[in-house]
Amino acid sequence: MMPTVTIVIPFYNCQYIQQALESAVQQTYPAVEIIVVDDGSTQYSHLIAPYMNRVYYMGKSNGGTASALNHGILHASGDYIAWLSSDDRYVPQKIERQMSYMLSSGLDVTYTGFCVIDEHNRVTTPHEGIPMASHADLARQLTYSNPINGCTVIMKKDWLHRVGLFNPQLPYTHDFDLWIRLLMSGASFGFIPDMLTMYRVHSQMGTVRHQARILPEYEMVKNNYRHVLEHLAQLGR
Repeated sequence: MMPTVTIVIPFYNCQYIQQALESAVQQTYPAVEIIVVDDGSTQYSHLIAPYMNRVYYMGKSNGGTASALNHGILHASGDYIAWLSSDDRYVPQKIERQMSYMLSSGLDVTYTGFCVIDEHNRVTTPHEGIPMASHADLARQLTYSNPINGCTVIMKKDWLHRVGLFNPQLPYTHDFDLWIRLLMSGASFGFIPDMLTMYRVHSQMGTVRHQARILPEYEMVKNNYRHVLEHLAQLGR
């Protein structure tokens, strides 16, 4: 019996939500649960209506992406969690190919390559993603960057209950913080070079609009974990 993968889609006033949902319902992996968490939206909610018979729709007051992800994870029935931003898209075989790799390799967390698209779905960067040679290599990378695109990740849900969910006090670097905590706690990571996610870069995305706030928060998180990450890198695990 195939383990269920829950795709959590945080949604807040995003005009691309229909494309994200279409890519989720078209997954070739047969055991998929889709949870849309409406984080207090005031626009574009009507675009979700045609998918109500295929997804679990949950509303909440606005609290940011981390709180929306956590809300979905706490209600997920799947053994594995995937995250899809409402402005991004999966290729149809994304979950199937990634789960095949995870199950055959016995991994706890995997991330993949991705391609960058614009507002009109034009591919602007065909190949993106930073591979890891080992867990020590991933620790080294995390000391100076975030090599993992969150929307390419699938992870075992029980690890999230073990190390804690996304930190809602970190509005922009909650993903970076979680990857570090998972690595510190011994979760096994793997990288797939295939471009299985289409990551949309556009003028209204949070990464663009909040750049001035992101950088100092990122430096704070990085400095908090620097010594632990340097130790893991030296262990050569």
